[in-house]
Amino acid sequence: MNIALLIAGGSGARMHQNIPKQFLTVNERPVIVYTLEAFQNHPEIDEIGVVCIEGWESVLWAYANQFNITKLKCVMPGGKNGQDSIRNGVFELEKHHSPDDIVLIHDAIRPMVSAEIISDCIRVTQMYGNAITVIPCAEAMMQTEDGIVSTGSYPRNNLKRTQTPQGFPIGKICDLHRRALEVGITNSVASCTLMIEMGEQVYFSAGSEKNIKLTTVEDIDIFKALLIAKRSDWLK
Repeated sequence: MNIALLIAGGSGARMHQNIPKQFLTVNERPVIVYTLEAFQNHPEIDEIGVVCIEGWESVLWAYANQFNITKLKCVMPGGKNGQDSIRNGVFELEKHHSPDDIVLIHDAIRPMVSAEIISDCIRVTQMYGNAITVIPCAEAMMQTEDGIVSTGSYPRNNLKRTQTPQGFPIGKICDLHRRALEVGITNSVASCTLMIEMGEQVYFSAGSEKNIKLTTVEDIDIFKALLIAKRSDWLK
């Protein structure tokens, strides 16, 4: 099976809104519903789980019913940080699935994830045992110690910008989290960084500039524009 695990356990403090950003309404539809629909409509996704911020579980189930998200099967509590939330989610999935089943861990606030991104993440996970969605680094990258001045740069061709989904066999990612706890790693930024910190190598799948993460109010503006944008026919 291929299971999508949406991480919606954060409060979204940087958005400075009164409700968590994953539940903000954009064009009469909550952000998390766009994300749920991307996986609901993908033929290779068998099931969806959500790690949800405390107190919003019933709202999530109501939206799933309203928007016919029939693949949503389980809702788990969020943790004190991202690593904690992901661990809660994969440990719960482990109880109900085979170790070889694939989980795609995805930010609930990346609502523009495409079918192509999901498919490639599954493909690479099946081929190599994990998949980290990435895009090239197009900007010049400057090194700094104090955030004010730079005296060096880093080759952008040696860098990738990570996105989600990030795919793993359930047994492998659960084992990774257990080993991380044993050595005291409790606040890694993402599943891919946890892999690196634990001495594992990661493989890349194809992302997109459109697969944005909604972190600030400006990101909401970009998301709204993307929803109505249509590529010109003359563009190759």
